[in-house]
Amino acid sequence: MTALWQLSARQLARLVQSGEVSARELARTFLDRVDRLDPALRAFVDHRGERALADADAVDAALARGEPVGPLAGVPVAWKDNLVRRGEVTSAGSRMLASYRSPFTATALQRLEAAGAVLLGRTNMDEFGMGSSTENSAHGPTRNPWQPDCVPGGSSGGSAAAVAADLCPLAVGSDTGGSVRQPAALCGVVGLKPSYGRVSRSGLIAYASSLDCVGVLARTVDDAALWLRCTAGSDPGDPTSAAEALPEFAVEARPDLRGLRIGLPWELNGPGLADEIEAVLADARAQLRTLGAELVECSLPHVSVAVPTYYLLAMAEAASNLARYDGVRYGFRGAASGSCEAMTTASRSSGFGAEVQRRLLLGTFALSCGYQDEYYGKATQARERLREDFRRAFAGCDLLVSPTSPVPAFPLGSRIDDPLAMYLCDALTVPASLAGLPALSQPCGRTAAGLPVGLQWMAPPRREDLLLQAAHVFERHTDHHLPRALP
Repeated sequence: MTALWQLSARQLARLVQSGEVSARELARTFLDRVDRLDPALRAFVDHRGERALADADAVDAALARGEPVGPLAGVPVAWKDNLVRRGEVTSAGSRMLASYRSPFTATALQRLEAAGAVLLGRTNMDEFGMGSSTENSAHGPTRNPWQPDCVPGGSSGGSAAAVAADLCPLAVGSDTGGSVRQPAALCGVVGLKPSYGRVSRSGLIAYASSLDCVGVLARTVDDAALWLRCTAGSDPGDPTSAAEALPEFAVEARPDLRGLRIGLPWELNGPGLADEIEAVLADARAQLRTLGAELVECSLPHVSVAVPTYYLLAMAEAASNLARYDGVRYGFRGAASGSCEAMTTASRSSGFGAEVQRRLLLGTFALSCGYQDEYYGKATQARERLREDFRRAFAGCDLLVSPTSPVPAFPLGSRIDDPLAMYLCDALTVPASLAGLPALSQPCGRTAAGLPVGLQWMAPPRREDLLLQAAHVFERHTDHHLPRALP
């Protein structure tokens, strides 16, 4: 008999809705697994324990009264430590917010609870989302369930590791330049970044506001689609949220990939890839052809400047967003005597970690007098050129594919002192982020050492339906998502 922790979110919800399993039993099962496995992984920074069990009891009570409980009835869901929940600590992986308690709950979490989900606990992350390895956290690093001496990716590494280790079937993350997709690839799970504005950012602690998206880590494409249906939609609390509703679609409606033209941007499918990544992707491309897709070569000429463009824009926006952490209104206050300036300097020097300080300094420089047009202005122009590249590519293709990460999971500590090497881990994911496109990573094979490799799908704006349907076809005809990292 299949253990409860091995079932998908959709399967678990059906068991609860039918009365075969109680929501409390589900919550207890996953909490016990967290207690047993997470001390070594450190995917969670906190779990809600008795509070989660009480929420599960409320779902069971609603079912007993014959009330509707939603499509995620009783499903335990974890969330990244940068989405706030009323009255509970949200630290964004930073000492700066170690004791911060929000007066409200993020819209994405509200909608999950309205759909019947039981919120299990907060997952670890790179501080304020700034990192690709989940090593830049005030809570310490998270380990990859497939290889404990390797990173899980970042910055949503805690969420990816939690799903990969079956500590929860779904975990919310955030994706600014690949922070859902890259850890999904390194941990062998599905990671969905919706179109910019598809899911409300209200209650997401800001990093780079023109790029930040709320996304999800899941075991299956179908579960990612289920999460999106529960969370998508406009929100008065987020003026950038999309006004149009998510189109109705069945993820399993497409039997194969016949009739689809899938583009292979050469800039994302060769230069800079590790040999073992290229070998696995060659097999994945062959499988796409077998499923009936027409693969066509295409080009995104301005991808060559995507990484510097992304980091200029993201660092500049971060410098603006994180200026609020000054030791005055809320957050960490450093010990200093004398002037307000000395107190602010002490607070920011001690409250922020080294990587955050590096990015804030660079972002402040990019926005400083005499340099804003030269750096931030040109980066904005380069971003528009890249968007035009995608528009041209989608004129001849329905979808684009590439590897998600140029390298598999790498050893803990191996890149932490080399920022440029770390930033290049995002080379394949930042283009879709800059263009605001929906993108998804799913497992497509393994290296000789058994480390997962991810296939990235990119779709035109607001075409999550096509993205999820195509990825579901690939998943249904392969078994890359089935192996388990931990018993």
